Amino acid sequence: MKYKSINHLLLSLFVLMNYTVSAQSVRTAAYTVDICIYGASSAGVVAAYAAAKCGNSVILIEPGKMIGGLTTGGLGKTDAGIKEAITGLSLRFYQQVAQKYGLSSGEQWTFEPRIAQEVMQDYIREGKVTLLMETQLSKVKKEGTVIRSVKLKDARDGSAVSITAKQFLDCTYEGDLMAMSGVSYFVGREDNSVYNETLNGFQLPEYHKQSGYHQFPDGVSPYKIPGDPSSGLVWGITKHKTEPAGTGDKKVQAYNFRICLTDSAENRIPITRPDDYDSARYELMARLFEAQPNMRGINHYFIWSLMPNRKTDINNRGGFSTDMMAMNYDWPEAGYKKREKMLKEALSYTKGLLYFMTTDKRVPDTLQAFIKQWGYPKDEYEQFDHFTPQLYVREGRRMIGSYVMTEHNCRGEAKVDDGIGFASYGMDSHNCDRIVVNGMVKNEGNVEVRVEHPYAVSYRSVTPQQKECTNLLVPVCLSSSHIAYGSIRMEPVFMVLGQSAAMAASLAIAKDIPVQNVNAAELQRWLHDDPYLEKGSINH
Repeated sequence: MKYKSINHLLLSLFVLMNYTVSAQSVRTAAYTVDICIYGASSAGVVAAYAAAKCGNSVILIEPGKMIGGLTTGGLGKTDAGIKEAITGLSLRFYQQVAQKYGLSSGEQWTFEPRIAQEVMQDYIREGKVTLLMETQLSKVKKEGTVIRSVKLKDARDGSAVSITAKQFLDCTYEGDLMAMSGVSYFVGREDNSVYNETLNGFQLPEYHKQSGYHQFPDGVSPYKIPGDPSSGLVWGITKHKTEPAGTGDKKVQAYNFRICLTDSAENRIPITRPDDYDSARYELMARLFEAQPNMRGINHYFIWSLMPNRKTDINNRGGFSTDMMAMNYDWPEAGYKKREKMLKEALSYTKGLLYFMTTDKRVPDTLQAFIKQWGYPKDEYEQFDHFTPQLYVREGRRMIGSYVMTEHNCRGEAKVDDGIGFASYGMDSHNCDRIVVNGMVKNEGNVEVRVEHPYAVSYRSVTPQQKECTNLLVPVCLSSSHIAYGSIRMEPVFMVLGQSAAMAASLAIAKDIPVQNVNAAELQRWLHDDPYLEKGSINH
C-alpha cells in the first residue's frame, strides 16, 4: 500500500489502531457511560461528538465495518435541499471537508469518500469517543420505560459486552435499538387515509414526466419470450398486482449503492466479471435500450455526478439502473446474518451491472465506450475491495412517536413550535416494485414533489411515546410517514438531528427527567446560541 504523505500514513495507522482497540474492548466486560449511541452513521458520529462536547462520557457502537454511513459510503454529491437550512455541526462538517481540500472558507458539498472518512475520524478523535466496531445488539434490559443496559456481541469472535447508560440514541438506518426497546414503529407505506395525505401508498408514475420518473416506456414486454406470458417473467419483475392510488402496503423503496469510480489511469482498477455473473439479470436494461433508441447519454441511465480528483458519485436513473426494486423488503426487520447475505446479493447485482455495461454486445457503443474508461479507485475502500460496504438504506423502520411528521409538514400546512432542525429536500420516494401492467413492464412507487420552503422537524418526532420509553432518542428512524420521510431522510438533516438529540439527552441527564419532558424552547436556545458547541456543556 502506498501513502501519498506522512499525514495519510498517520491517518491510516490511526484507523488501524482504532479498529484494533475496539476489538480488544469488546472482549473485556462492560462499560458505564452517560450516553450510549448505537449506529455510527453520520448522525451517530456527530451525535457522539456533540455529546462529548457537552461534557458526557460517550460510547459509540457500530454494527458494521465503517463509520459515517452514506456520507462516507459514496454519497459525495450532497442531497442538501436548501443549503441555508443546514445548521450547527452538520454545516461545520461540510466546512471541514472544504478545509481538507485546502479551501480557507465556505463549504464543500461534493467530496470523495476518503475525505469524508477523515473528517469523521477527526470527530471521534477530538471527542475522545470510545468506539466499538462490528458490535451488534443482542438484548435490551428495561425497567418499566427506562433502558438500563444493552448487551452486544462482537461479530468477529462472538465475545460479549454490556453497556449501562443514562441515555440512549438509536442512529442506525434500520432502527434496531428502537425496535428491541419495545417502541412502536411502521415499515412500508401508509395508506393515504392514515394521515390524510396524497402522496403515500401505491403510485404508478408516468414515463418522462418532470425528471423522468424512472419509468419504462409503453411496449416493453415483461416476459422471457416477448409477448408470451407462458414463458415466465424476466428477472426483476414481481407478480404483484396494481392497486388504487394511495393504497398502503409493507413495500420499502429500493436500495442501491452510491458508486465511486475513477477514470484516472494511475488510480483505476478495471471492472471485472463477478463470480456469479448472470447476464439475464440485465435483460430489462437491454430491452430499455431498444425502446429508447434516441437516448444514448450516460445520464439517461445513471446519475453520473463528478467528484473531485476524477471520481464519481453514481446514482439510479431511468427505468432500469442501480436500484434493486422489491429486493430489500425484508432488510429493515432482518437479523444481521440475513442482512449480510442480502448485502452480498446487492454487491453482486451492482458489480454485475457495471460489467454488463462494459462487455455486453447489446449495450450501445457510445455508452459502452464511455463506461470502459472508468474503474474502481485504488485509494478508496481499501479494506473492502475498493467498493463501498454501505448499502443505501433509504428507509428502514419508522418510529410511531410522540408526533408524526407528514406531507402536511412538508407542504407548510402543519407547523410545529418545537423544531430542532430544518428539512427542505423534495418529497422523494424511489420505486418500490416492478410489475406487469396491461402486458407491459412498469415501475411502481416513484414520487418526486418539490418542497417550497424549509420546514421544522419536531423534537417530539425523535422521542418515543412516553408510555413506551423515556430515555431513548431516535434522530434517524424518526416518527414520520413514508412520504414525509422521503424529504427528511437526507444526510445533512440526519447530522442536524443527531446533534440536537445528543444535546436533548444532555439536558435530560442534567435535569434527571424523561426525554419527553425536555423543554424544547431551552433546547432551541442552546442550539441557536452555541451551534458548534464551542462553549461546551449546558452549564456555560
